[in-house]
Amino acid sequence: MKAFIFAAGLGTRLKPLTDTRPKALVEYRGKAMIDIVTERLKSQGFSEFVVNIHHFGEQIISHINELPDHDKFEISDERELLRDTGGAIRHAFKSGISFGESFMVHNVDIMTNVDLRKMVNAFNQDMLALLLVSDRETSRYLWFDDSMRLTGWENIKTGDVKGKRSVRKMAFSGIHILNSRVGELMEPWDEKFSIIDFYLSVCDVEKIYGYVSEGAEILDIGKLEQLK
Repeated sequence: MKAFIFAAGLGTRLKPLTDTRPKALVEYRGKAMIDIVTERLKSQGFSEFVVNIHHFGEQIISHINELPDHDKFEISDERELLRDTGGAIRHAFKSGISFGESFMVHNVDIMTNVDLRKMVNAFNQDMLALLLVSDRETSRYLWFDDSMRLTGWENIKTGDVKGKRSVRKMAFSGIHILNSRVGELMEPWDEKFSIIDFYLSVCDVEKIYGYVSEGAEILDIGKLEQLK
């Protein structure tokens, strides 16, 4: 299974560090974020990677080209337009990148101790997507029914709801496994859109589930306070 690493973001929460470099190359404990994520994925059995780029994208290309296994990486180039999370996946398909039957998406600024091999084993081809979620405090939640099937989304600060509230609200981690059928389903969508909006638009007819790992630690290092 390939892993698609989202590394195109502007890194606004990490300014001024991202004034001269992409978020993916900001260091956490002495190592670039993209290296931490790829090394962890390799330890979990992943050996092929797609990386999307936008902000200082040429720096990411240079960094990858210096890696001993650089031939295992493909670039999804978004330097002309940052397409958001859903648009990034659509663009990769439109660019001719092949993901096989399914693939993992992993935000470059998310660190976790979750055994991703177990998550891969929990995914089956009847699902459109499997989302790593946890019971933690956040302002935006995904809603799931008693079988952990996605039903809706809520911003508890604004009161905005999309889809339907249900039995259990969980925080999304930025790590998910997708069936490659998403490429076809995304065809009618615009260039730029959120993957969560896409999921909510199809969750009534497609099987999208949450995956909970006991003892999961999920750390967002895409903000300055977490780097200290």
